[in-house]
Amino acid sequence: MSSFENVTVVKAANIYFDGKVTSRVVQFADGSKKTLGIMMPGEYEFGTDDNELMEIQAGVLDVLLPGENEWQTFTKDTSFEVPKDSSFKLQVKEVTDYCCSYY
Repeated sequence: MSSFENVTVVKAANIYFDGKVTSRVVQFADGSKKTLGIMMPGEYEFGTDDNELMEIQAGVLDVLLPGENEWQTFTKDTSFEVPKDSSFKLQVKEVTDYCCSYY
């Protein structure tokens, strides 16, 4: 899906790591939400409150998922899932555009 219809977008951005990672919340009529964001090159670690599906729209990053010992590379049109109440590490190699779904 390349676009969303009948949604509400929260104007205020989520800003992390001194502005190197930003996102905006998209709220759907059924109560679900997604974030659309950009990550600049760098190393980051995030925690999760919900299960997450991270879809990469553009860019390249390596991800260390919870419980894994090996980094995996993700590029345009790939995705990965992260379980709730966990954390994951990112090594962003080039500017990365992403969509994160929470469930």
